[in-house]
Amino acid sequence: MKRNGSSGFAILLIICGALILLSKFSFGLGGLMGYLVPLAMVVLGYYSVKRGSKVVGWVIMVIGGLILLGKFSWLIGLVIAVGLIGYGVTMLRRNNSV
Repeated sequence: MKRNGSSGFAILLIICGALILLSKFSFGLGGLMGYLVPLAMVVLGYYSVKRGSKVVGWVIMVIGGLILLGKFSWLIGLVIAVGLIGYGVTMLRRNNSV
């Protein structure tokens, strides 16, 4: 079977359709799809930039990245909280040693 650029997109459409059908038959992948779709947008945007369609690629990448940023906001908040606690402990140790 000879593959060209459109066959990759066709395979992607088949996989997405199969995942949607699985979710309709109670094999819920909703949580996973919430991360896969923005990740796929970032990857497709990257390939668009590599192939020469820079504006469209960057727009798709930025939108996918912003969606992923929203999905991982709990992790970002956790990292900031741990950093603030660590910085506070360091400041207390520094003040006690003087």
